[in-house]
Amino acid sequence: MQQMILDVDTGVDDALALILAVRQPEWNLRAVTCVAGNTDLAGVVTNTMTVLDALGAQDIPVAAGASRPLLEDARNAAHVHGTDGMADLSLPKSRRRPETAHAVEVLRREIFASPTPVTLVPLAPMTNIALLLRTYPEVAANIERIVFMGGSASVGNATPVAEFNTWHDPEAAHIVISSGVPATMFGLDVFYATTVEERDYRKLATSEDPASRLAGHLLGHLAKVNAGDFRLQGIGAAGLGDAGAVCAVIDPEGLSTRALPVEVSLAAGPARGQTIVDHRTKSSEQRLAHGGARGTTIDVALAVDEHRYRTLFLDALRSPDYG
Repeated sequence: MQQMILDVDTGVDDALALILAVRQPEWNLRAVTCVAGNTDLAGVVTNTMTVLDALGAQDIPVAAGASRPLLEDARNAAHVHGTDGMADLSLPKSRRRPETAHAVEVLRREIFASPTPVTLVPLAPMTNIALLLRTYPEVAANIERIVFMGGSASVGNATPVAEFNTWHDPEAAHIVISSGVPATMFGLDVFYATTVEERDYRKLATSEDPASRLAGHLLGHLAKVNAGDFRLQGIGAAGLGDAGAVCAVIDPEGLSTRALPVEVSLAAGPARGQTIVDHRTKSSEQRLAHGGARGTTIDVALAVDEHRYRTLFLDALRSPDYG
C-alpha cells in the first residue's frame, strides 16, 4: 500500500481533499498535520477532525503545527471559506483531541515509521514542511515526493502575481522548493481546471452517506464563490481546488508537467510570494541572469485531464460502499 501524509489548512477544498484521500483503498493516509492559513490554527484542527469524523476515520492522527508564517503575521481567507473555514455550515464539532505532539514531530515520526517512502502533500502554506526539513533534514531519505498546492506559472490570486499559499509564507515555500526533495507544483495553472457540475454536487448533498453529503454542501458553497470568477461564470460549477492535487497524487498520468526552474520572490513589495517559473529554453538566455538557470528545477503542472479527475473524485463518493 502506498503511503500519504496531508498537511492542511482546512478549508473547504482541503475538506474535499481529505474525503478523497481517505477513500482511496490503495493509499494509506498516515496522518494529517495542520497549519494556519485559510483560518486560524485552532479552527483548522477542529475542521480537520470534523471531516475525518464524517468519514469514520477517527483513527487517523491529527496534529497542530505552526500558528503563523516563519516571519510574518497570519492572514486568512474567510472571504472564500467562511468565518469558520467550513462554509459556515454549523457542523457538529468533533469531540476528538489532536495529538499532543507538534505537527513537525508527528511528521518525523510517521515518515520514519512508514514501510515505504511517503508522498507528502501540503495543501496549505508550507510552514510545517519547512520546519520539518530544516529541523530533521534526514527525513528526506524516506520521502518519495512532495506534491504541493501552491504557486503559479502565470497569474496569482492573493496578489496579481502570487498564489495564496506561497504568498502567506514565502520563506517556507523557498525552503521546501530548494530542499532537493523531488517536488511537483500543483499551482493555479491547474487549480481551477477540474470542476463538478451542479447536478452532481446537488445529488451528493442528498446522499445518505455523511461524507458525500458534506462534500455536496461544500461544493455548493464553492459554486457560489466561483460565480465571481470569470473562468467559471455562468456554468454553476464548483472547482475541486486542493482535491485536484490529491487526484494528481493518486493518478499522476492525468497531469501534464514540465521540469522547470522555480524560485520564490522573497523581497518586500508587490512581487513578494511570486513563484518565478523559468520557461526559457535557450541556455544563452538563462545565462543572462544569476550566471545560469534561475531557481530549483521541479515538476510544474501546466495542464490537467479535467474529465479524468472529475470522474476519479465522484467515483470515490458514488461507490456502493459510500452511497
